[in-house]
Amino acid sequence: MKLFHKAAQKHKYEQTHPAHRKRMWLFLGPAFVAAIGYIDPGNYATNIQAGAQYGYALLWVVVAANLMAALIQYLSSKLGLVTGKSLANHIRDHVSSPVKYAYWLQAELTAMATDLAEFVGASLGFHLVLGISLMQGALCTAVLSWIILLLQSQGLKKLEMTIGVMLAVVCVMYIAELVFAHPSPTQVVEGMLIPSIPDMNALYLSAGILGATIMPHVIYLHSAMTKQDGERLTDEERSMAIKASYWDVAIAMCIASFVNLAMLAMAAAVFFGLPDAAENADLTKAYQTLSPILGESASLVFGLSLIVAGVASTVVGTLAGQEMMQDFVLFKIPLSLRRIVTMLPSFVVIYYGFNVTQVLVMSQVVLSFGIALAVTPLLWFCSSSAIMGQFVVNRMVKMLGWLTVLVIVMLNVFLLWSTF
Repeated sequence: MKLFHKAAQKHKYEQTHPAHRKRMWLFLGPAFVAAIGYIDPGNYATNIQAGAQYGYALLWVVVAANLMAALIQYLSSKLGLVTGKSLANHIRDHVSSPVKYAYWLQAELTAMATDLAEFVGASLGFHLVLGISLMQGALCTAVLSWIILLLQSQGLKKLEMTIGVMLAVVCVMYIAELVFAHPSPTQVVEGMLIPSIPDMNALYLSAGILGATIMPHVIYLHSAMTKQDGERLTDEERSMAIKASYWDVAIAMCIASFVNLAMLAMAAAVFFGLPDAAENADLTKAYQTLSPILGESASLVFGLSLIVAGVASTVVGTLAGQEMMQDFVLFKIPLSLRRIVTMLPSFVVIYYGFNVTQVLVMSQVVLSFGIALAVTPLLWFCSSSAIMGQFVVNRMVKMLGWLTVLVIVMLNVFLLWSTF
């Protein structure tokens, strides 16, 4: 009888809300949009530096960072599904007006820093693959990201599908890179399971990996994407949606984690031990060095993956900024205008000839201001029975969440201290 009841519940959910089931089985849900933020060009810069300078030693940091990210994204998704409000909505409702605007401004700054890294990274990809100037690469990035953003006018689902396909493409490309690079399986496993910090610079890079992995803007975006479903679900349907979201996040973050691990393992296999390993950590040098070592195909795949990841993440960054503005201060501007505004700093950086890899790494320092500021209220709201009702998180999740906040704060304080 119980099995029949469960089957009836499942059938009713699939009839009343088929979109979640389709997203779950086709891997095209909100978590896949959020996961793009975890493989942007900032990740390329930090992962390749870590692999080139320390071999496989910091793979465990990538694993830990992605586990933290998965927990955070699940909580963000759950907050939207349960309450029908985004994280920014809740912050706006629970703080004074000055604090609300301060929160919005810092969230916008972190989103702009992220978009800077993503846009410049994609421009570099076009420069490397097509042999055009960085400025011409920036124009290509602007046009392509604009075209993808136009899909939003045809419904969020088409945009989700496009971003999901781009995530899958990057994953396939890094499977190819692993075939080219032949990393040591034994050393990969050891690096993933055995924590080690060889020196202070490795600790700095570990903080950078964390900053490049846990992106504040996608924490806000994920809850904003699921709140629309949360507004119209019954409690029965909401339980099913939360389970679907769990698998949505798990699968999307596994793919993002694989790509990050593959980046670092590839760099460790190719660059670690070379006399100029630190120099090869520069993305341009890495592209140029791959050809004589692994062949032109490896360089081409590297450059193309940088383009795909960069363009997709600029789209996600623009959407996140739009949602944050709307949910924090109830103000909305045309998406095209926001795209122009967020592109301008990237064109300035490229025009004045700043080092792209250094810009990517430094952007992660700016992000460090926003991570704890996004995660702390998220965990607070998800732990409140007044807000979450029967869906409040349990004690174990609370402990893991606050431990995550503590680790993030400690590493980011060190990152800022060592940088300035």
